[in-house]
Amino acid sequence: MTVGEACTRDVVICLAQDTLVDAARQMRARRIGNVVVVEEHGGHRRAVGILTDRDLVTRSLAVEPDALESQRVGDAMSQRPVTITEDASLSDALQKMRAHAIRRLPVAGAEGELVGIIAFDDVLDLLTPDLIGLARDVARVQKRDRLAHV
Repeated sequence: MTVGEACTRDVVICLAQDTLVDAARQMRARRIGNVVVVEEHGGHRRAVGILTDRDLVTRSLAVEPDALESQRVGDAMSQRPVTITEDASLSDALQKMRAHAIRRLPVAGAEGELVGIIAFDDVLDLLTPDLIGLARDVARVQKRDRLAHV
């Protein structure tokens, strides 16, 4: 399965000049932990940053809690986010997440445009049924082999 097949296409976005309060409200309303910060380039939206709930706390609320209303997304976002192309494999996505110690990857199309986002939780949800099935099959075969050798 490719990242493009597994990713969420309905990406919540914002601009660097938006307020942190507006971004936080979007996260709350959509029950998500991040927004992708975009800029328009040649008629396409490109990811230029990512703002997570952790960024809100560690880069804003914990630093200048009284100035929260005036702070902008660009002040707290992680710049130049690690991205992945939609034709990459889920294994590639997990390797990137692990290499960069991150849980979310904006997904880029053929021209670098934002087409989705994939999170570690998404991959885990997709793989869990297969992993559980594999664990059960292996346990069943091991049990059968033990009984055959008794």
